[in-house]
Amino acid sequence: MRTFTDAQLHELAHKRVEFRTHLMVYLVINAALWIIWYITGQGYPWPVWPMTGWGIGVIFHYMFDYRQSRFLSEEDEYQKLKKKLEENNHITP
Repeated sequence: MRTFTDAQLHELAHKRVEFRTHLMVYLVINAALWIIWYITGQGYPWPVWPMTGWGIGVIFHYMFDYRQSRFLSEEDEYQKLKKKLEENNHITP
């Protein structure tokens, strides 16, 4: 299991709160767009387009900031490099 420093936990908490804020703004604004669409005559469902584009951004925000991704983890990459360097130092005479 991975251990976190206090600074890392604080940064992770900050990123998660930012994601939740982003998600709430997305939901409120898109609800407002759908209400405007409904009030103005319900023609072509144009709110789908900003909702889709922005939704892709919300998904990427989740993937990179909320969820723990080992693929993009700076700490994991550092540990791999450190381990490789230690192995190379032990192998060479």
